[in-house]
Amino acid sequence: MLVSAVRQTWRRSLQVRVVSITLIASSLLVGGFAYLVADKITNILLENTSEDVRERLQSGREYAANQISVYNQPGEPKLQGTLESTVGYLAGGDPRQVGGVVVALTADQYPASIKPAISPAVDVRPMISEELRQRVAENDQVAHQIRTGDLGSGRKKYLVYGSPVRTRVGQLELYYFVPLERQDTTATQARSTVLATGVALVLLLGLLSALVTRLVVNPVRVAARTAQRLSAGLLDQRMAVNGEDDLALLAASFNQMATNLQRQILRLEEMSRLQRRFTSDVSHELRTPLTTVRMAADLIFAEREEFEPAVARSAELLQAELDRFESLLTDLLEISRFDAGFAMLDAEPTDLVPVVERVVDRLDGLATRCGVPLRLLVPDHPVIAEVDPRRVERILRNLVGNAVEHGEGRPVEVTLGADATAVAITVRDHGIGLKPGEEKLVFNRFWRADPSRARQTGGTGLGLSISLEDARLHGGWLEAWGAPGQGAQFRLTLPARAGDRLTTSPLRLVPADATAPVDDLLQPSAAPLAITAGGATPLAPGGAVPEPRTEVSP
Repeated sequence: MLVSAVRQTWRRSLQVRVVSITLIASSLLVGGFAYLVADKITNILLENTSEDVRERLQSGREYAANQISVYNQPGEPKLQGTLESTVGYLAGGDPRQVGGVVVALTADQYPASIKPAISPAVDVRPMISEELRQRVAENDQVAHQIRTGDLGSGRKKYLVYGSPVRTRVGQLELYYFVPLERQDTTATQARSTVLATGVALVLLLGLLSALVTRLVVNPVRVAARTAQRLSAGLLDQRMAVNGEDDLALLAASFNQMATNLQRQILRLEEMSRLQRRFTSDVSHELRTPLTTVRMAADLIFAEREEFEPAVARSAELLQAELDRFESLLTDLLEISRFDAGFAMLDAEPTDLVPVVERVVDRLDGLATRCGVPLRLLVPDHPVIAEVDPRRVERILRNLVGNAVEHGEGRPVEVTLGADATAVAITVRDHGIGLKPGEEKLVFNRFWRADPSRARQTGGTGLGLSISLEDARLHGGWLEAWGAPGQGAQFRLTLPARAGDRLTTSPLRLVPADATAPVDDLLQPSAAPLAITAGGATPLAPGGAVPEPRTEVSP
């Protein structure tokens, strides 16, 4: 839950992304700089201490060699006392006054008569590693190491320097043990100071980035909110213009764009209103002359057998074209009612089984002429829903008629299904299907999949548009699926009770015999699409369309 909330905040907030990236980048930069500074300070302190120890070691080695040069044999009685006094001198008397430096003069590689001289008297053997001893005693060179141990004043870190001392009694080894406590304390304080400064700098950069981003993001957010209000129909919304900078120029340009859009939208609305009024007026005005022409045409058609063959054929053509013209006029009147918002739903509890059977029976003659078998799959029990039977029958007539026309002589299946909340009817053909891009146009007015095809139904091109409006008037869905060479399937889903909101459909939109592979379903250029009232939606592998949908007019 927390990860999801953080991810959502990251995606939605530009300010959070900018501040976070600034904090991360500055933390890495300041952290690296702090590490380099602290490491440099530590190295400088250690180098200074090493330089001081080397100088003391050089003078101490010369002093020890001069003091012991008077002895020729290791066993001379005063040699041990000279070693101890030399070490005491080199240690400076009280070691506490010189920072706890321990000096040792040993001769472990020589006769046992020479005992180690150490000031102060502590056991330094654990502090002298075998590697250091070999480099000093055997390789005859100055060497050093950093060791941690207890030389009488607690466990500390020491810088151990060793050097050979050549005398007549043999080669001795001079060691200095310098505590690094003061250097460690100084380095720790330096690191803490650099770290605190870095944290303060990072926080300051984060605060500055938040303030700067806020100055830029706030106008963008205002523009987004204003754009949302404009898209919601509040065309008089504008942004406040403050100052003369780039943001003020953005606000002024946005306001100018909104003004132009408002002007164009109002102009288009007026044109649309005039167009709808013109269509409605023309459709109504044509009713009267059409009725007169229809009466005359019916009289001529009834007496056609008494005419010459050419005149009789003309009477039949006149009757057929009048039928088409009357159908077009009826569709235009229906469309004008939908556009004007005057369409009313006369819902009543209806058994959809006889409705579907009646549509199939009426179109059986057309299917026989086209050589398309009609198959009806309905439950053996009543399917009751609160619908307008006239509008549902008109939807089914359009769907089945289109399927028969494009069926290519293959069977057309009409299936009725229901569950506790919805009823659904699918019309499946196995004809040419829908090409990529056609599924976006199938519910458009006056659109045809192939205008060059010979039409059998004499349709007007408004059938699916009216069907979509009828489905929307019920609060239902009218959806389409199609793929080249696999035919098409239309699904009408209606709520079982008028006014209920649909969430699922009892029947699949993608037919079970669809052979498109899953990979193709994910390709936008070739994927079969579900055309819902909300537009074209790529289908999931199981054929389901994400719910819920929102409707738009074609």
